[in-house]
Amino acid sequence: MLYPSTVGMRPQRVAIIDFGGQYTHLIARRCRELGVYSEIVPFRTSLEEVFSGNYETLGIILSGGPRSVDEPDAPKLSAEDLSKVPVPVLGICYGHQLIARAFNGELERGTLMEYGRTSVRVIKRDVLFMDMPEQFIAWMSHMDSVVRSPFDFKVLALTERRAVAAMRHAERPIYGVQFHPEVKHTQMGNAILRRFLVDVCGFRCDWKPMDRVEEMSREIAATVPPNEYVVCAVSGGVDSVTTSVLLGRTLGERLYCIFVDHGLMRKGETEQVVSTLRRMGIVNLVFVKAADRFLLRLKGVKDPEEKRRIIGEEFAKVFEEEAAKIPKARWLAQGTIYPDRIESGFAGSGSALIKTHHNVAGLPAGLRLKLVEPLRDLYKDEVREVARKLGIPEEIVSRHPFPGPGLAVRIIGEVTEEKLRICREANAIVEEEFRRAGVYDKVWQAFAVVTDSSWTGVMGDVRAEGYVVVVRAVESEDGMTADWYRPDMDLLDRISKRIVNEVGNVTMVAYATTPKPPSTIEAC
Repeated sequence: MLYPSTVGMRPQRVAIIDFGGQYTHLIARRCRELGVYSEIVPFRTSLEEVFSGNYETLGIILSGGPRSVDEPDAPKLSAEDLSKVPVPVLGICYGHQLIARAFNGELERGTLMEYGRTSVRVIKRDVLFMDMPEQFIAWMSHMDSVVRSPFDFKVLALTERRAVAAMRHAERPIYGVQFHPEVKHTQMGNAILRRFLVDVCGFRCDWKPMDRVEEMSREIAATVPPNEYVVCAVSGGVDSVTTSVLLGRTLGERLYCIFVDHGLMRKGETEQVVSTLRRMGIVNLVFVKAADRFLLRLKGVKDPEEKRRIIGEEFAKVFEEEAAKIPKARWLAQGTIYPDRIESGFAGSGSALIKTHHNVAGLPAGLRLKLVEPLRDLYKDEVREVARKLGIPEEIVSRHPFPGPGLAVRIIGEVTEEKLRICREANAIVEEEFRRAGVYDKVWQAFAVVTDSSWTGVMGDVRAEGYVVVVRAVESEDGMTADWYRPDMDLLDRISKRIVNEVGNVTMVAYATTPKPPSTIEAC
């Protein structure tokens, strides 16, 4: 039974029920790449909530998760729950196991574990595997295995260890796959997802990030009453600039953009940001010098989460103070994007807190201003598409992401004037050399971190002690996962020599070769 593609022309979406899987965001990404708008929904969300709102939900995907389905407090689904779902369902990994358990299939723990690349053999042709090879490589990551499918299900594919790799209900569009089609190591993964989204659910696949510009403008107009003003936090990065331009299109002079120099910016960044914003025609631009204020609050603080919290809190205070000077200012606009909310534990109740983002979880409970975050459901590359649609200069669009807390998260331990100086100069050298080498646009981020450690050196035949600086460069699609960039050795040599010779008080330069996970991209 296939479901119709649309009733009228309401915007469509697929809801991804989050059970805490490490690849949940990748499922969302792959669906969007296929032209289907996706949203991650906490597993505790009621069925009524899933199908409420402006979007027409045409399909549900159950994500993977870290638990065993037989653990007493693990998330559960029953056959009755699934029978109430009026649209097709695809369970991936943990979701696959949940479906099997709900319909009384047989699972085993620890006997048929599979990790990494695994051969899958298709034994029954179905819409998911139409026109696909009989055997392909899929990415597995599971301890529990479905060893016997439920009575009402057909087995579609087996793993090389003869566990159930894919199955579907005999009469209803309920599918389960043990492997991860969203991971690029799975051959035909995108094709399998497309089969589910298009041939089973009936999606139009017409969603594009830039098409949301008008929709976001309407949302802003509907959210902010016509007699109220908005203050927008602008840092100069693509997220905040895109937010300000979007708001400006809708609100005009009711928008006040506030740029706060917290003393944690990159070299020359403050001047560049102010100049760029004025050149772009931002009318009400308020520039606040607050470096002394932030650095005083950070004095003696070493814990990275505490640093982020303090910076977020101080930002909010500055904005409240500035907003108090603006008649009718009732709203604070921020360039919060989807990964910010995911890593801060705000998207999907199965997701753990990775780190606090100053513009998500660093705001005080008593904040007087109401929040408006037009980019909250977009990934970084999608924001860039929107920015280009709005005509934002490429120097802003293609600029490497820079965290709201600034260089404070590239300094291990206490933020001091000396460590700030070293971090600022070293970061400038790294970015300059990556540009000279023609690889700046090939990496997600390239920067320098100042550690809290010293290293003994010899300078001018004299014993010297200085800081250890770590250079990090990563490749990524959305910042949620990343691999370390393999640079040319001559590039590293130039960077190392320049940092030691030009920055001062540095006696060791190292290069970070750890992906995310297990490491995050920024130092702290």
